[in-house]
Amino acid sequence: MRPYRHAVRLSALVLLVSAAFAPVHAAGTAAKLEKAQPAKKATKRYTIEQFMATTSMSGASFSKDEKQILFSSNESGIFNAYTMPVGGGAPRALTASTTDSTYALGYFYDDDRILFTRDQGGNERNHIYVRELDGTEKDLTPGEKHKASFAGWRPDGSGFYVVTNERDPKFFDVYLYDAKTYARRMVYQNESGMNVSAISRDGNWLAFDKPNTTSDSDVYLYNLQTREMKHITPHKETASYSAATFDPESKRLLFTTNDGAEFERILGYELASGATVEVEKADWDLMGTSYSRNGQHRVSLVNRDGSTDVRVYEAASGKAVALPKLPGGEMRGVTFSPSGKLMAFYVNGDRSPSNLYVHDFRSGKTSRLTRSLSREIDPDDLVEAQVVRFRSFDGTVVPSIFYKPKGASPNAKVPAVVYVHGGPGGQTRRGYSAQIQYLVNHGYAVLGINNRGSSGYGKTFHRADDRKHGREPLWDCVEAKTWLASQGYIDPERIGIMGGSYGGYMTLAALAFRPETFKVGVNIFGVSNWVRTLESIPPYWEAQRKALYDEIGDPVKDKDLLVATSPLFHAHHIRTPLIVIQGANDPRVIKPESDEIVEAARKNQVEVEYVVFPDEGHGFSKKKNQIEANARILAFLDKHLKP
Repeated sequence: MRPYRHAVRLSALVLLVSAAFAPVHAAGTAAKLEKAQPAKKATKRYTIEQFMATTSMSGASFSKDEKQILFSSNESGIFNAYTMPVGGGAPRALTASTTDSTYALGYFYDDDRILFTRDQGGNERNHIYVRELDGTEKDLTPGEKHKASFAGWRPDGSGFYVVTNERDPKFFDVYLYDAKTYARRMVYQNESGMNVSAISRDGNWLAFDKPNTTSDSDVYLYNLQTREMKHITPHKETASYSAATFDPESKRLLFTTNDGAEFERILGYELASGATVEVEKADWDLMGTSYSRNGQHRVSLVNRDGSTDVRVYEAASGKAVALPKLPGGEMRGVTFSPSGKLMAFYVNGDRSPSNLYVHDFRSGKTSRLTRSLSREIDPDDLVEAQVVRFRSFDGTVVPSIFYKPKGASPNAKVPAVVYVHGGPGGQTRRGYSAQIQYLVNHGYAVLGINNRGSSGYGKTFHRADDRKHGREPLWDCVEAKTWLASQGYIDPERIGIMGGSYGGYMTLAALAFRPETFKVGVNIFGVSNWVRTLESIPPYWEAQRKALYDEIGDPVKDKDLLVATSPLFHAHHIRTPLIVIQGANDPRVIKPESDEIVEAARKNQVEVEYVVFPDEGHGFSKKKNQIEANARILAFLDKHLKP
């Protein structure tokens, strides 16, 4: 289960229908076509080790001289910080952790020191570290029980901001660190329960997001000179507001909102006058916007029907910047060099994991720097996703991302899995997933359902699961099985359900509340007991606590509702084989959630396989564990869904 963040939403629900091939009636023509067609290459099956040999990458930061680029990679089997030449070449590891995932935050502005973050075994108590020029590492936020996050640089690079809950586990205070000495001073002591979301470049303003519910939120503006807090987004109807960024001149705050509409747009709040103007809109949700370091460009992201569209503008004129056209995926993670002459970004596709590119605006040349997919895997053996929609039990249109295995036909029917995303309020999106491609490569159709309550499809759809968990959203999953069974090439008797976090809860709910529906369940660190999960929310989720209680239920006031919708209390109905996978250090869905559902299901003489990773938290970041988890999942599915 993820903490509430500003939920992204999309626009109109358009039914997508695949065009059927026209039949060829003339026998002679058919024979000619048949003869002319080259023989189809058999799809090669790949092992999970081959899929995990693929490299995952994220983030990008240019060095001062713009000759090196910093990023995070799990090439070694666990995430570490790497650098490589902007012109291409072999990546060089700057950190060498073998136990704790390490993520690069950025180069210092004046030299080649870097900031990075890591936790301890997935416990999410991240600290901020500096790697010195001689390779030594220093923890800038020492201590055992708190969590720290990077909050941005001063525009001249003389200092950087860090938020940490070391003073009070419920609240994140803001500190400004000196970039040379690492001396720090508190900028803001947080007693409000809100979390800072943007800091102006002149250092005079803080923007805060305040979640009221998971569909309603506000933005507050704090003046560090006058020590005044101002609520700048008063509204009556349910609406989401979320601060994005201050402009480079520190004169305007940009934020997203769906007030008065179904979908998010970008507005600007003038700090001097308090006037609000519309900056940008789209037919889908605008997920956010940001400025380049030198302030010359502004980048916005659009959530278009499960895909990401990147927009880049000249900040001064508002003119759109022409972007390179690249095949095989969509652009993500745009970062500009200090001068603005270079732009780094990733390209990610259904059949291709993220690869790092650099575009030179002076020459117009675009260079690909990495090859992330294992060289042993032919991308032609992988499948493109399809955006599909079906009508649920009450007529609600449910958008989904569908993967059809090669070779599936009415004469060669395949098993299938309904794949439920995390959340609540998450979204299944287009893009590379080693786990899904592994299952599809081994003959499983996978339907990534965006059941009601998912983000990306308008605020009405997003709110449609409030206080209905275990009911209407689950019934959407049941209808997803019906849709799969109607395709003609899927065996209706061999359909399972799987998911992680909230998706794990939906898996358990399906097995407990609709035990006749699915043949098998795969629960990856899913909630089994809402009462305990909501009572054990980490202290640093204080700002989101009320919003979660409003959507799901208060563990005191709504205990009866939570008991009624918690699979643990109805586990005697479970009759379906189940595999449960859990990280021992998970702070969100704690290990007893899985321990107890396993014990309860086994009392029914149901086959339950239980896999616990002692060095993982909420999500598995180590390749060795990803390999074992996915191999165990496939073996379990094969045992129960393949004849």
